[in-house]
Amino acid sequence: SENETSSTYFILMGLFDQTKYAVFLYTLTSVFFLMALTGNTLLILLIHRDPHLHTPMYFFISKLSLIDLMYICVTVPKMLMDQITGDNTISHLGCGVQMFFYLTLTGAEVFLLTAMAYDRYAAICRPLHYPLLMNQRICHLFMSGCWFLGMFDGLLLTPMTMSLPFCHFRKIMNFFCEAPALLKLSCSDISHYEMFMYLCCVLMLLIPTMVISSSYALILCLIHSKNSGEGRRKAFATCSSHMVVVLLFFGAGIYTYMLPRSYHTGEQDMVVSTFYTIITPVLNPLIYSFRNKDVTGTLRNLMTSRVRIRKVLN
Repeated sequence: SENETSSTYFILMGLFDQTKYAVFLYTLTSVFFLMALTGNTLLILLIHRDPHLHTPMYFFISKLSLIDLMYICVTVPKMLMDQITGDNTISHLGCGVQMFFYLTLTGAEVFLLTAMAYDRYAAICRPLHYPLLMNQRICHLFMSGCWFLGMFDGLLLTPMTMSLPFCHFRKIMNFFCEAPALLKLSCSDISHYEMFMYLCCVLMLLIPTMVISSSYALILCLIHSKNSGEGRRKAFATCSSHMVVVLLFFGAGIYTYMLPRSYHTGEQDMVVSTFYTIITPVLNPLIYSFRNKDVTGTLRNLMTSRVRIRKVLN
């Protein structure tokens, strides 16, 4: 019956509902999804294939690409399929699973971006100590810490959110099960939960933001004190492009999770969510690697070797 369905399922409103640009948005989202899949997969393969790229920086970049691949696959394929089938429902269990993976991957990416900023600080500001500060064992420890903290975030917030009593009207104003969107459907007093989520976000977002900002500030100070104009421009370009990604990702997260609900509508939340769920996984490989001579050189070598093999076979 309808009452039973509404009590066991949620309805995801999606990006394409109630707009005359549904076909355009669907096509654009599909293109972004394919770009994210292609860019991140290619980057992982290039880093794995070339021994010259087996450094801490590229180790972290390959892990960032892996997280972005998983991240975009948690939310976007279902949204695209829902538009084709016309079925926007998601079960209570499905909603919880999606939220857990989403929170885990978001948390892991937050701390990975922090580790990457520290790695750049160690490489540029402490070059003599760099082999000690960022050896293979420390890189793997950092990565394990990122996954642990991400999973801790998912295991903490998902059961708390999904155990809240929800109203009969179960339309989620988003294209996936995000905690702030679900809170708006709760029939109970959620002020204590909101305070708890706010404190979690202070630890998960503000502390990493401070570490990242401090790392890049120290790098820029060191660059500024050096006389080499070319080196200064190169390092500044790298730092500024990394900061763009961080600002997009962290800014959107702080807006969604830390501002009181009265400051933003469901529609605004949905637009902001697209930044860190769809656009950031597309931008990361472009900003972190495909502007880099090492990566483009590896890609060029791969393409030329393929061409040679084809010529020999023909």
